[in-house]
Amino acid sequence: QVQLVESGGGSVQAGGSLRLSCAASGYGSGYAYSNYCMAWFRQAPGKEREAVASIDFAGEITYYVDSVKGRFTISRDNAKNTLYLQLNSLKPEDTAMYYCAKYSRPWRCNSARSDYNAWGQGTQVTVSS
Repeated sequence: QVQLVESGGGSVQAGGSLRLSCAASGYGSGYAYSNYCMAWFRQAPGKEREAVASIDFAGEITYYVDSVKGRFTISRDNAKNTLYLQLNSLKPEDTAMYYCAKYSRPWRCNSARSDYNAWGQGTQVTVSS
């Protein structure tokens, strides 16, 4: 069973930066980490969980929600089974629990929450003004 463990969250002032990491394990003898699209989602209190960014299995195609374009960067290291999210120029509205997620099928990718079937426990990002 795939396990995803996020780290790197914290409290920063507006304009600051954080780097989130997500370590993946438990892929077994079938498809590997490097075969799956991965994504970061976030959920603020009282709001729906939204896709922040996704990256295809090869790390070549990325998607960002409009509100983070130019500020956040998603990347992956397939040799280390690790997903990253660099958060720059943080704003108070970025405050949320951030989750990494694994796409349900190899090779394909989109940002629909229902198409992801493994989730981490989340890491909290708090941005003060």
